[in-house]
Amino acid sequence: MSAVRWGRGAAGFGRALWPAGPPGLLAEEGALGGVWGRKRSSTASPCEQDRRKDWGHAELLEVLKARVRQLQAEGVAEVTVKRVAVPRAPEAGGAQPARQAKAGAEGAAPALSSRWAQKLDNDQRLMEKRKQRLEGKLQKHVEKVAWQKQLRLEPRLLSRKLASQLQHWEQGTPRSPWEEQLAQLLQEAPQRLGGKAAAAPAVRGPESRLEGQQQRLLSFFECCLLTGHLPLAHHVLVTHHSKSQQRRLLTLSMYNMVMLGWARQGSFKELTYVFFMLKDAGLAPDLRSYAAALQCMGRLDQDAGTIRRCLKQMAQDGLQLQGLFTAVPLGAEERAELLRAVRKAKPSFTPPRLPVSPPQVNTSPLLRDIYAKQDPAVSYPRLHLSLKELQGLFRRQLRVEMATTITVESVEKVPLLTKEVLHARKTLAGLRSRWKTALYQELQETKESEAHAAQEGRLSLFPYLCLLSEKEVVGMLLQTLQALPAQGESLLFLAHELGLRVFKRKQLRNEVQELEQRYSEYLHLLASDTQVEEPCLPRQRWEALGETEAPHEQPWPTSVVVQLGKQLAEVLVRAARMPSSLAAPRSPATLIPVLYHVYSFRSFRQIGILKPHPAFTQLLETAAERTLTFESTDVPMLCPPLPWTSPHSGAFLLSPTKMMRSVEGSQQHQLLLERCPPAELHGALDALTQLGNCAWRVNGRVLDLVLELFNDKGCPRLGVPAPPSEAPRPPEGRQAPKGCLLPEVSPAEKAEMRRELARRLKVAREMQSLRADALYRLSLAQHLRHCVFWLPHNMDFRGRTYPCSPHFNHLGSDLARALLEFAQGRPLGPHGLNWLKIHLVNLTGLKKRESLEARRDYADELMEDILDSADRPMTGRKWWMEADEPWQALACCMEVARAVRAPDPTAYVSHFPVHQDGSCNGLQHYAALGRDGAGAASVNLLPSDLPQDVYSEVAAQVEVFRRQDAEQGVRVAQMLEGFIGRKVVKQTVMTVVYGVTRYGGRLQIEKRLREIHDFPQVRAGPGLQTLPAAVPGQVDTGSCLCPPWGPPAGPVGASPPPQSLRGHHQAPRREAGPRPRPARAHALPSPSPQDFVWEASHYLVRQVFNSLQEMFSGTRSIQRWLTESARLISHTGSAVEWVTPLGIPIVQPYHRDSKVMIKGGLQSLTVSSSVDTSQKPNTLKQKNGFPPNFIHSLDSSHMILTALHCYRKGLTFVSVHDCFWTHAADVAVMNQVCREQFVRLHSQPILHNLSRFLIKRFCSDPRTSKSVWVSRLMDTLLSVPKAGTFNLEQVKRSTYFFS
Repeated sequence: MSAVRWGRGAAGFGRALWPAGPPGLLAEEGALGGVWGRKRSSTASPCEQDRRKDWGHAELLEVLKARVRQLQAEGVAEVTVKRVAVPRAPEAGGAQPARQAKAGAEGAAPALSSRWAQKLDNDQRLMEKRKQRLEGKLQKHVEKVAWQKQLRLEPRLLSRKLASQLQHWEQGTPRSPWEEQLAQLLQEAPQRLGGKAAAAPAVRGPESRLEGQQQRLLSFFECCLLTGHLPLAHHVLVTHHSKSQQRRLLTLSMYNMVMLGWARQGSFKELTYVFFMLKDAGLAPDLRSYAAALQCMGRLDQDAGTIRRCLKQMAQDGLQLQGLFTAVPLGAEERAELLRAVRKAKPSFTPPRLPVSPPQVNTSPLLRDIYAKQDPAVSYPRLHLSLKELQGLFRRQLRVEMATTITVESVEKVPLLTKEVLHARKTLAGLRSRWKTALYQELQETKESEAHAAQEGRLSLFPYLCLLSEKEVVGMLLQTLQALPAQGESLLFLAHELGLRVFKRKQLRNEVQELEQRYSEYLHLLASDTQVEEPCLPRQRWEALGETEAPHEQPWPTSVVVQLGKQLAEVLVRAARMPSSLAAPRSPATLIPVLYHVYSFRSFRQIGILKPHPAFTQLLETAAERTLTFESTDVPMLCPPLPWTSPHSGAFLLSPTKMMRSVEGSQQHQLLLERCPPAELHGALDALTQLGNCAWRVNGRVLDLVLELFNDKGCPRLGVPAPPSEAPRPPEGRQAPKGCLLPEVSPAEKAEMRRELARRLKVAREMQSLRADALYRLSLAQHLRHCVFWLPHNMDFRGRTYPCSPHFNHLGSDLARALLEFAQGRPLGPHGLNWLKIHLVNLTGLKKRESLEARRDYADELMEDILDSADRPMTGRKWWMEADEPWQALACCMEVARAVRAPDPTAYVSHFPVHQDGSCNGLQHYAALGRDGAGAASVNLLPSDLPQDVYSEVAAQVEVFRRQDAEQGVRVAQMLEGFIGRKVVKQTVMTVVYGVTRYGGRLQIEKRLREIHDFPQVRAGPGLQTLPAAVPGQVDTGSCLCPPWGPPAGPVGASPPPQSLRGHHQAPRREAGPRPRPARAHALPSPSPQDFVWEASHYLVRQVFNSLQEMFSGTRSIQRWLTESARLISHTGSAVEWVTPLGIPIVQPYHRDSKVMIKGGLQSLTVSSSVDTSQKPNTLKQKNGFPPNFIHSLDSSHMILTALHCYRKGLTFVSVHDCFWTHAADVAVMNQVCREQFVRLHSQPILHNLSRFLIKRFCSDPRTSKSVWVSRLMDTLLSVPKAGTFNLEQVKRSTYFFS
């Protein structure tokens, strides 16, 4: 591919054709030579080129002469030095002797040696460089001052009375100080917001719920203050205030923010201007307004009279003086200046101490045991590391976070260092050096352009671009370019990720010294060689050390994030250029773009894509550089995370993290959490802290085996993705894409060719995505191979917990889980080895309906295969490869082998995590809610000798329905004979309680049917035919060292994320049951009207839903009640809210889409958001989402209770939603806690409590009580489904509740 055609928007890149930096830079060697000078017109004649060259020389000579005259005027001494002759550089073929220098004004001086002349020349050059740098800085300063002078500070008031007062006061400034004017202005300010002002759009709701343009304004002012551009913020405030339409967007918090900025600088005149605008807008000053004014008076050390009048007016406004020191967040310096001003008016005033109220205690009956007076017998677990080791790990983590990124070695096979590889790396190094220079220049030009836009009063990106240093931004853009996949990336996605990275990095706190001291004291609670006076929870220990809350910052609107990222992406496109010789060696020496903007169709939508030039992609492949760069917050921590103490304080040392993750730009979850009493969140905060405090290490033996396969063509059958070289190639011969142009090809054949080509491209993209995901995971595992590390956690809006590290954690696939084990071991004890054996059989997927003793005995029967798998995993009988979870089974085989070969198995220290999984946990919660005895028996809530398998029971019920239909002549029922099994229906049964629709269930069943080798796939005329299991050229998948030609196993999706750019905001996928086998070649047939799988899956999903309706009648009635309640709530204009049994507030973020168009540049982008609370709720999503989200909040509550009680008993505990992990020796204790807490949870009147909360929240407003929807909602909420007669206490004796 020699060239890539430009799409729309390419015309704007004309100026990017000029390389950055001064013209005439020396060319690099090799491929870079001779192309980096300024591009010249190829149409100019030789004479014209000569004239241009002469003109350039003449201009340069005039500049040099003017410079000499300037220096001569500055002083004789400098001119004298300049007249010293210096030796010329030796030319080819010999050296030229140095000339002798003449004396200055007094005559000739003695001849100087060549060495001294050269030294003087070097010194003079150094002086000239320093002077040039100084002149450059001075010029920039002059330009900045001149630019700031152009910014308008005087307000344009709409009130004629206020305008005349302002003009009078400005003219009378020498006789009337600005402090006097402010005092008079405050007296004339309204006491309270009038009715009209309160109804104005500027204050249409709580200021913390700013949306759209208001939120953008607030973030703009915030960035201006952070970057030192306060005059710009004031200028934009004045501009918006002077226009009635724009003034409606301004809120009191915006005026206060600008006032606080002027107060910090002691600029009282400008602060008074803001007060004039505040009054002109009909707003009344609050405590923050008065705090800014008084702080400024304190800095200026003004007279007490004005301060006294200000305090008097504040009291008349109903504001308490003590509130300035308790309700307004102030720094130490600001607090001191405020106190200084107050004491001038009231010398005896003593600021109130921050209320040291007794620690708030959670009052939930479910958590009473956790937060009751500490029992002396309670001994919380400690880490196995000493205090000194933990302090060293803290310093390492601190360095990582201060650097903001971390570079790790890639695990891909090391290439031979041939001349070609070395040359490619040298070429890349030269290109990057040039790109850095070009990016610096482009950034500066972009900032200048945005600064001029801001000068016109527009909300430009100028302050956002100033948040990070240019060095940081350049490094970030180069990392993005390096990580861009060969098939390109959506411009919208890339812009969003770049904007988010800027937002995250600007939040880094700079309190290192104080943090280090406090953290060192905190470690006394966790270290193995220290003691504390009284055992307590980590959060309680941290709060006792006087932790100060980090200031909470408003999130940026999504439109700002995307616009900023788009601007940065366009800077990268303009700056990144390479010699055309890299693409076509014989082409003219010109510069071509590295990135191209093209359009492509994805899911029937045309989207813009930034795609790297194929020559650049080839250069990267040839260079084979072995480094990957991640954000510091995307990798595990090297020390224990900070304990969670509030919704926005915890986890990483310096990088702020939200307790509840949400879509960027959404604020409703954070607002609910902040309004919630702090004690109500203690359960969630402590559970997140406990999960994050679990120390991990890498299973080195498993990692070595995985790396062996990864670098040897992979093994999709075992979840190791194949390299791109194994991806399907485009068809050849008559089936090639060009075959569509042949005249004899029919339209049907052309359509089939297009489908086949699209299928192969889809498979190739999926393979590349899976390969990249595995590369990140394995590279991080290798990087952390000999380290102890931690995985900080947060939760989604339903309360389900996730690790913050997206690429390497225990929530991933079978392979990801097998790579991890507990860093702290425990002796197996008398029963630990049995639990290891039982766990191993569970991982195979066999003996699902056998007792625990039978599973243990089965493991003993297989001991020879187990030991063979542990000793010879790749050369032996490979028994472990047949397991449902092969890699975890192999890791368990190795652990069992070490244990049975130990001199005393009971004393063997095991680091292996043993899992206990709920039996269709969603149905367990539904059965407990409805006290459904039949449903409870199906999901192991009742004690029994053998475990019940609800999936097998549903499959049996579906088979009954199928047999009845087959007898009546239904063709599809007849063809499904022998194919309905547990595996076919399991995923649909598991997810139906979580809201899967019939459409989604059909897709799940279709996928399972296509995995069955001999299932008829396509209808051929009146009969059916089965596609072949292989195609010509396909490699046999029986050998794990040879990947199949078809798609790899595992989840499939879009193109892979640029390293560390994707995944921080995606919730990790839950492994739904056993890992599905990889689809063979026949698993992706081209869509066809004769496709029999569609017909079969449609029939089966209908029968699965019918079976569940018959088996779980109580469950379906509760689902219908929840769905109808949500539908009616949505029709009242509100989103569904509720509170979990542990007090966590939850709101569903489903609203109608609001779209914002970002125009200009490469292309126009449309940002669609479903979290805009100003939009009406999305009724469909609200009603469909409420039942599964409510059940998720219950299983989260159960997990939190289990985690806290296990921690209280000294156990190591982690979870993957409804799958709980601990040491083999502690499984029995964890199971007991798990059952007890489930009974305690469902002993609460959960549905009745929910009904009462919803009635109070949505039906108690007298203004809406007469609404038809509200009355219907009231009737529905009062009709809570009746409960059955099932006795919950029986769960405590159920062995297979979690097993």
